[in-house]
Amino acid sequence: MKNIAIIMGGYSSEYKISLTSGNVVYQNLDSSKYKGYRIHIFKEKWVYVDDNDNEFPIDKNDFSVTVNGNKIIFDTAFNAIHGTPGEDGLMQAYFELLGIRQTSCDYYQAALTFNKRDLLSVLKPYGIKTATSFYLNQGDEIRQDEILSKVGLPCFVKPNKSGSSFGISKVKTKEEFLPAIEVAYKEDNEIIIESFLDGTEVSVGVINYKGKVIVLPITEIVSENDFFDYEAKYLGKSQEITPARISDEMTQKVSEIAKKAYEVLKMSGFSRSEFIIVNDEPHMLEMNTIPGLTTESLIPQQAREAGISLTDLFTNAIELSLS
Repeated sequence: MKNIAIIMGGYSSEYKISLTSGNVVYQNLDSSKYKGYRIHIFKEKWVYVDDNDNEFPIDKNDFSVTVNGNKIIFDTAFNAIHGTPGEDGLMQAYFELLGIRQTSCDYYQAALTFNKRDLLSVLKPYGIKTATSFYLNQGDEIRQDEILSKVGLPCFVKPNKSGSSFGISKVKTKEEFLPAIEVAYKEDNEIIIESFLDGTEVSVGVINYKGKVIVLPITEIVSENDFFDYEAKYLGKSQEITPARISDEMTQKVSEIAKKAYEVLKMSGFSRSEFIIVNDEPHMLEMNTIPGLTTESLIPQQAREAGISLTDLFTNAIELSLS
């Protein structure tokens, strides 16, 4: 019986979603193979939380926990932290230093993909198309006319390192531009301003399944709001159609690009890439390496369509981390 630390929570606005993802992993573990431990990672505390909500502090020196006099060490960590420190490479580097296995990609890939600017810069030479963009660091002079002449209106203002659509604004007029920058800076000290891509939005899961990199059935996103924002993602304000209503040729094209990105970056674990298809050309927006794992999240939806149950999906991730 392997001991599995399911890490969840985190230091960002996404912590509540992460707790939901982590609990879904906990509830769907194969209990004949694994004993799961829910580990809450917060700035103020790292604790194991048992089924009665009792908390036991994690010893950060070796990532162990002592319960009723028994010291428990973990065979692997199942990473379900969206945002920092689980998706930006910090936990991955910590586990690497301790020699503890974990289910997500390595620390370099996590840091790279978490930074939208750097990710897209690395992928562009491989022919992967992106939106026209402009970058700002907090404190930079904001040359509004220069920026808007490059990206046009409408445009999107986004935190460069954030998820779940926190801090994103669709800007339609000049008057909305500076307030949108202030909103984005509340989430991150770097922002990315992108041209509006008018097309079909799709989300593509890529995983290593039983030793082979596979692309899961593609999901089409139809938001009731202006874009796929927090409400659309989590409060039912969108249609998520799996498989996407795109041609077989486009399905193959998007799948090949998503798989290429996964392999170019030497990824492992889960990835979910977002694209907007404009004039038959997929444009990549971002890649998530700790995507939502709630029962209604996109990767579980896509896995279900592919005939992979949640238990199989999580077992596969654990077994690959142990191999």
